[in-house]
Amino acid sequence: MQETYDLVIIGGGPIGLACALEAKKKGLKYVILEKGCLVNSLYNYPVNMTFFSTSERLEIGGVPFVSNNVKPTRNESLEYYRRVAVAAELHLNLFEPVLAISQEEGKFTVTTNRSSYQATNIVIATGFYDIPFLLNVPGEDLSKVTHYYKDPHFYAFEKVLVTGANNSGVDAALETWRKGAQVTMVIRDSDIGTRVKYWVRPDIINRISEGSIKAYFNSTIAAIREKEVDIQTPDGLITIENDWVIAMTGYQPNLDFLEIAGIKLSADTIRKPMYSEDTHETNVAGIYLAGVICGGMDTHSLFIENSREHAVKIIDHILQRIPV
Repeated sequence: MQETYDLVIIGGGPIGLACALEAKKKGLKYVILEKGCLVNSLYNYPVNMTFFSTSERLEIGGVPFVSNNVKPTRNESLEYYRRVAVAAELHLNLFEPVLAISQEEGKFTVTTNRSSYQATNIVIATGFYDIPFLLNVPGEDLSKVTHYYKDPHFYAFEKVLVTGANNSGVDAALETWRKGAQVTMVIRDSDIGTRVKYWVRPDIINRISEGSIKAYFNSTIAAIREKEVDIQTPDGLITIENDWVIAMTGYQPNLDFLEIAGIKLSADTIRKPMYSEDTHETNVAGIYLAGVICGGMDTHSLFIENSREHAVKIIDHILQRIPV
């Protein structure tokens, strides 16, 4: 007979780990199912990324996060969450994407690429970093195009086009330029994004002003070819030589997965999932949401430091539902 978990947690990011820590503390039988590596979204951040948040605001489960500087780096965060998982001996299955959720007789069946799990409750904490917004232009499928920027050294001395002017795009432009790349930015709006880190914004503005980085504002990519890119500018279509395109166009949560599970979404463009702010239970009894996924397409309203509390609300509500 297949064992039944009190809780299956879908997503092994910081908030998924926080839910597991709380579940373990309260004696619940749980498992984390993660489609990639541990804290997969953070792993896909740029190698040299520095967080906006201070280290204590990224802590989970009351475990101290000590970093070399006030604002920790990507590598420090990866090591912190790995140590948390090791120290707490969390039950997690990595590289095991969830394919389907079904319900029968008050129990859920969670089916993955490897197995299936019975559970009385589910937490979906899948974040939003898995599905990039596409450019939808000819040539986007070429191998020279990436939606995930990692390491600037790869682009040394190459002709690089960066599209997007928020944190990821600005970091990619500055870092590749400092490695000797010839950098062009294509920016849909008339200015650098307002959410760019305050200590980085003057840097990119100055590099553009002095001409070190060429920027086309109010412009979009029209087409990509092996050695060229067409850019639609206010002055008409231009073509530039190009080796690589770094498309930092943002990411979106997998809201279709929620709908398939029976969770209702708002009818507007935000597509916010239906759930209780007090318990985080959705319109499907026994399925809870935690972390950024709660905001739907409004992916900038929730992040690690203001989502950590979701774990306590969820586990407390699950405990109230368990017969004494």
